Amino acid sequence: MLFKKLKTVFATAALASGITTTVYADTLQVGANIGNVPWEFQDETGANVGFEVDLVTKVASRLGHDVEIVNIPFNGLFSAVQSGRIDVAISSITITKERLESVSFAQPYYDSDQSLTVKAGGPESVAEMSGKVAGVDTGSTGDVWATKHNAEVGFSEIRRYEGLSSAMLDLTAGRIDGYISDIPALLYYVKDKPSLKVVARIETGERYSMMFKKDAALVAQANDVLTELKAEGFLASLHEKWFGVTPEDTTSTVTVMDIP
Repeated sequence: MLFKKLKTVFATAALASGITTTVYADTLQVGANIGNVPWEFQDETGANVGFEVDLVTKVASRLGHDVEIVNIPFNGLFSAVQSGRIDVAISSITITKERLESVSFAQPYYDSDQSLTVKAGGPESVAEMSGKVAGVDTGSTGDVWATKHNAEVGFSEIRRYEGLSSAMLDLTAGRIDGYISDIPALLYYVKDKPSLKVVARIETGERYSMMFKKDAALVAQANDVLTELKAEGFLASLHEKWFGVTPEDTTSTVTVMDIP
């Protein structure tokens, strides 16, 4: 079933004329790794907020759906989408060729790279992480990058976490020496924390999008709405709201793109 809690209403007049009209009143189940600042996290009232929460709510509204956020660890989002437990997944999920073999994405809406975040006075570059403990999110592109380049950098250990919060606790306590993850989330996180510092951008050419079950009908529907929202400037306004600056015109936040 594509949508959960799906209610189908047939218009009596349409039935009488031999034409069936279907009206959908449903709630999209949206999987998210809550705690992924500033994309999806809880504010002081406990409400789910963030760039992607705002975006998926807007997309769903345009399609006539409500949204229910389901908190799922990042690595569990893939099986949840594939099994149909959720309709869509968000959590700064990077589009990759490998992932496209088993899931589908709408057009991207954010360009990103990885980054190295350290405690003040710690390593100043990726090269200085040689012989030190690196933290990553399980199954993330940061995890993939660190694993792929481990022989080159020479980490003493790659320690895996289920979200930024627990990794930051260990970084602050000195249990890891650096944290490799998406640069926008870390720039947002450390901007008011002088004890932490983003010391390196790791260029990977990543782009984020919403993830769906392979070839789901919802992909094209959501993609059309994303095109509208880019043209209207909604995506640019979200970027300014959450990052304090307007996006560059060449980025996927502004530029309409094809379904990958």
